[in-house]
Amino acid sequence: MRLFDIPFHQQNQFPNEKMFSTKVNGIWKSISTNDFLELVEKTALGLLELGVQPKDKIGIISSNRFEWNVLDVATLQIGAIVVPIYPNISKDDYTYILNDSGIKVCVVGDKDLFDKISEIKSNTPKLEKLYSFNSYENLPCWTEIHQIGKKENISVIEERKSTIDKFDLATIIYTSGTTGNPKGVMLSHNNIVSNVLACVDRMPCDEHSRVLTFLPVCHVYERMLHYLYMYMGCSIYFAESLDTIGDNIREIKPHMFTAVPRLIEKVYDKIIQKGEALTGIKKKLFFWAVSVGEEYEVGRTDFWFNLKLKIARKLIFSKWKEALGGEVKAIASGSAALQPRLARVFLAADISVLEGYGLTETSPVISVNCLKNGIKIGTVGTLIPEVEVKIAADGEILVKGPNVMMGYYNLPDKTAESIIDGWFHTGDIGTFVDEKFLKITDRKKEIFKTSGGKYIIPQAMENKFKESRFIEQIMVLGEGQKFPGALIVPSFIHIREWLIKKGVNSSQLSNFEIINLDLVKEKLQREVNYYNQNYGGYEQIKRFELLENEFSIDGNELTPTLKLKRKIILEKYALFVERIYNV
Repeated sequence: MRLFDIPFHQQNQFPNEKMFSTKVNGIWKSISTNDFLELVEKTALGLLELGVQPKDKIGIISSNRFEWNVLDVATLQIGAIVVPIYPNISKDDYTYILNDSGIKVCVVGDKDLFDKISEIKSNTPKLEKLYSFNSYENLPCWTEIHQIGKKENISVIEERKSTIDKFDLATIIYTSGTTGNPKGVMLSHNNIVSNVLACVDRMPCDEHSRVLTFLPVCHVYERMLHYLYMYMGCSIYFAESLDTIGDNIREIKPHMFTAVPRLIEKVYDKIIQKGEALTGIKKKLFFWAVSVGEEYEVGRTDFWFNLKLKIARKLIFSKWKEALGGEVKAIASGSAALQPRLARVFLAADISVLEGYGLTETSPVISVNCLKNGIKIGTVGTLIPEVEVKIAADGEILVKGPNVMMGYYNLPDKTAESIIDGWFHTGDIGTFVDEKFLKITDRKKEIFKTSGGKYIIPQAMENKFKESRFIEQIMVLGEGQKFPGALIVPSFIHIREWLIKKGVNSSQLSNFEIINLDLVKEKLQREVNYYNQNYGGYEQIKRFELLENEFSIDGNELTPTLKLKRKIILEKYALFVERIYNV
């Protein structure tokens, strides 16, 4: 099977009147499998008329929309290569990717993106055609591609399809990266299809399921899931924006959606915030239920605990499920480490947060917790079929299987460094728990030594400290220094509420004024002291600085998948770092 075969599989097995649904002017509008494939055909015919040849590169720069998927499938079935690009990266990165991949035709989401690419067009000589998905006066719209296609060329599409092997290159996905130029990961049809087929049994979905999508489909995680949803016949709904996810969930009542830990943290914080607003017995019951959830273990047989859990679910946790539409069977979490405490509490609430693990280079899934094969909190689950993992002498996770990439585009040396004897070196450190559950402990490149020669594992520490309601974000640092320090972004929502209880009118204060209050500094010091107890003396955070603004994608401190860009953060907040160590 090749990627473009998947929607035809849906048409044959589970034809769906609501294959994709989008909210337009307050109303959900759907496209059927049949109409989707008709639009794919029109697009493919138009691309042929534009002179697109096998192995030509087609760029897509847009937020999630069904047209993205149409162009993706149309491109693949005429043997061209899809190059998906994030709609929120710098002009320098756009220039690099367009030139490195040699994109011939590019379709962007809107006028802003069209203007941005137009500005660099003189520096990207291989780019011949630029279109917008949205329609504007005097701007080339992608519908022009449909209009130039000739029906008699259907046989050309079929000929092209017949020559495409499942091991042929399908897409080049540029990793967001935390340093240097992005690397183009080459994935074949089989790389991604093998992942799709291996994950079918891990998904609590079928042709009757509704799924919500809001993570960027240009990222391999959500893109693979789109193929998987199509393969299984699910109805895919596009969230309007990150701000409307809560409303969209209540409207759609999805059976499943995907998230990154940062979003799950925000959902949890909002729930806790509502609990804080309660009074009297209701508030006591709420936090009693949370405390029960924090003791949850999968398969726990303790009678008294299970009785408490049953009561907590009936009185409190049932309302959490209602807030998520009432029908959610699973939330798939990936891209970064999930706090075990959050997994514990949500599982206790009968909301299955299933953490998985993978990389762009592995198409992406390597392992995942699932309802069928078992869940182990604090791990990323069991390996998917046909994928092998071994742990190197230094703890690095090595992967072999049909999901491992073809290599890095135009970077044979980098490819040779990362794939040795068929084993892909992930750069992640891990181990097996109970001989079958994979556990990630840190990024190999992010582990650092203090000047005393002690190793510090920052990501694991950051996850632990973020268990504090008063810590929104944290970056542990201290490479080559005498001790670990940290840059901390407080949770201003909880800090402001706490200040009001202390008699401070925090609504009148800016974030900058708040972080400079002695009261706040002392509170955060107590929080740090509390979590420091989990670590040996050499690991403990000795000093920290508070920041007034959250790390963000727009601020260039986070990758598009919400990972910390550590090097950039260190440069941007050099004065704060200097204050930590100038003692």
